[in-house]
This record gives sequence, structure tokens and C-alpha cells, in this order.
Amino acid sequence: LATETVLGSAKLLKVRESSAEELRNAVTSPGGTTEAALNTLSEKNFRALILSVVLSAKKRSEELAKN
Repeated sequence: LATETVLGSAKLLKVRESSAEELRNAVTSPGGTTEAALNTLSEKNFRALILSVVLSAKKRSEELAKN
């Protein structure tokens, strides 16, 4: 289910001229499951975690490129 949800979302983003945020807003019902999940991600500072992961990979990529 998760895989199909991600694939479907990616396909929608590819064919529409809306942003990922606009798509997310379109499927987020007030008080619904998506909103609950997003609130938890926000409370756990998910955005900062993703940024940290990406920066770690970038740093390691640069280190590997030097060799």
C-alpha cells in the first residue's frame, strides 16, 4: 500500500503542474489520518532529520570523490 501510494503521488506530480505541497494539501482532510501523521512528523522534527541525512550523504559523497 505504501509503495503504491508513493508511486501514485509521484505520477501525479509528474503530470500536474502543482507542487508537492499543493498535492499534500489536496489530500489532507482536517482531523483525518494524513493530518495526524503530518502532525506527528512535525512534532518529531522530521524535516530536520531528513536535512541531516541528506547532508551526511552529501559529505560522504564528497569524501569518496576525493579518493
